[in-house]
Amino acid sequence: MPQPPPTPFRSDVLVLGSGIAGLFYALRTAEHATVAIVTKKRAADSATNWAQGGIAAVQGGDDSFDAHVRDTLVAGDGLCREDVVRRVVERGPAMIDALLKLGADFDLASAPEPAGFDLTREGGHSHRRILHHRDATGREIERVLLSRARAHPNITLFEDHCGIDLLTSERAGWSGPNRTIGAYVLGEDGCVMRFQARVTLLATGGAGKVYLYTSNPDIASGDGMAMAYRAGATIANMEFVQFHPTCLYHPMAKSFLISEALRGEGGILKTQAGEDFMQDVHAQADLAPRDIVARATDAALKRTGDEWVHLDITHRDADYLRDRFPNIYRRCLEFGIDLTREPIPVVPAA
Repeated sequence: MPQPPPTPFRSDVLVLGSGIAGLFYALRTAEHATVAIVTKKRAADSATNWAQGGIAAVQGGDDSFDAHVRDTLVAGDGLCREDVVRRVVERGPAMIDALLKLGADFDLASAPEPAGFDLTREGGHSHRRILHHRDATGREIERVLLSRARAHPNITLFEDHCGIDLLTSERAGWSGPNRTIGAYVLGEDGCVMRFQARVTLLATGGAGKVYLYTSNPDIASGDGMAMAYRAGATIANMEFVQFHPTCLYHPMAKSFLISEALRGEGGILKTQAGEDFMQDVHAQADLAPRDIVARATDAALKRTGDEWVHLDITHRDADYLRDRFPNIYRRCLEFGIDLTREPIPVVPAA
């Protein structure tokens, strides 16, 4: 006999995705509602967990909101909405405080630097305003948010559950304007179940895995975008896919990012013949905005016929590099590359 459909799981809020966006939203809404978090693999398998360099926010000194807004508008090549940029920039310090209150740990400056955070620079920034946790900032933020979510009595976490399609009132035959009422989800047992909720948040990340080179995890396959499109949502700005200039190039190194912070601390991009090609491209050279550095690197590869370029930071103190970039140092060593003594082979990646 046919089996009856499984009983739907009901919550006030359904969150698809367990990166920084989904977890932070879940923790905020769980103060007032029940929340179900559905995530495709293990909860820590997110682009957030893979992020290395840091998180930008004005921290005083000679920096300012106006400077951060100006840097962002320049890096956005005139395409940004200034009101949105200003809102994000001005709320940055408060969001850092929120992460600190949740338990996030950002590196502090060491003597003789002034007391406060150890701020670094990344591409497009005119000031040191990048807070970081060594070279694994995303992992630290993911750790804190996920531990809080797991412990929250109003949050239920479903790992190894993959969203298939959104439930809509129109498909359910309800009258009135079409709206989302949950999602169909494929469970780890191979059965499809319904998750019903008054509010559904898609926090499923991008589609980096459609590209040959990407710094995204395997789960970044555009599922949420497709679900939203099929449900009738307006899809916009899909052409804006960011390319990071430096992903490790090695046949056995899958999707390993080489943080922009290396260039922030003096790393130089060179062709295999030793040409420092960014000097003639932009006034900020290797710290130009990412799209400029990625395009220049691509142009250099096409001009030389090489498969990769070099990122050279061997002129910095070896002990400093091992302490500042422990994870990148260890990962490169696994592939026979000692970044304190030889340049790192890199390519641009989505």
